[in-house]
Amino acid sequence: MFTLNCKGTLLVADQPLVMGIINATPDSFYDESRFSDTDKILSKAEQMIVEGADIIDIGGQSTRPGSESVSEGEELRRVMEGIEAMHRQFPGVIISIDTYYATVAKETVQAGAAIVNDISAGNLDKQMIATVSELQVPFIAMHMKGVPANMYEYASYDNITREVLDFFIQKKEECKKAGIHDIIIDPGFGFSKGAAHNFELLKNLSLFKMLDVPILVGISRKSSIYKTLDVTAREALNGTTVLNTIALMNQASILRVHDVREAKEAVKLCRMVTGISENFERPIII
Repeated sequence: MFTLNCKGTLLVADQPLVMGIINATPDSFYDESRFSDTDKILSKAEQMIVEGADIIDIGGQSTRPGSESVSEGEELRRVMEGIEAMHRQFPGVIISIDTYYATVAKETVQAGAAIVNDISAGNLDKQMIATVSELQVPFIAMHMKGVPANMYEYASYDNITREVLDFFIQKKEECKKAGIHDIIIDPGFGFSKGAAHNFELLKNLSLFKMLDVPILVGISRKSSIYKTLDVTAREALNGTTVLNTIALMNQASILRVHDVREAKEAVKLCRMVTGISENFERPIII
């Protein structure tokens, strides 16, 4: 069990959480996750909430391999209205902002977001960790080398598990020293990693429990799945569910997904296999 203090709202999780993905972008790799209109964002958020999403993660730029970055002003323009509308219409939902810009993190948290999800773990904007500490919200730190535009140039490791683990040992210490109390780690499946690296990390995921922080797995519909199966991202739901199940059995704490209902079903069935048979309702929010 773990707890997250989300801007004064305490999320108590005695089972893995599911984070639904909303991309306020025109170019994210999975087209059915793209929403540029506020009404469509609200409709998708409502669907995810009904299906049991514990957190909704919204981002304003694609970080797919080879993507070019957008300015913090453009990113903020894309996400702000949707966050304000979600917070207003669904005041009980926990919103996460997917950004590596400290300014975007600060303004969106003030508008209703309650978690900061940074693909660079604070490395692309040196003000990010101090900003999250000031905001006193949970921080999702992901492992990545380089930037999305060139990250595959860095997909070389002597020992992928050891290198990522060492990264998080250092990053956890950095965050703690800065005053961040709730740290979540994300191994960064697909970010500066090839398919073999991703599968190796998934196999060894339980080793990251030694860090004593929640582990987020975001492998939903990614190329390691659809290229391995010789299908498209649209056809990768079954493969996603298989790998999410493996992640859960290897002690993942949060699944970041495009398909909430299927992920919640995987959580419930895995909990049954591990002998937990209590009520499978939403986590407690205090």
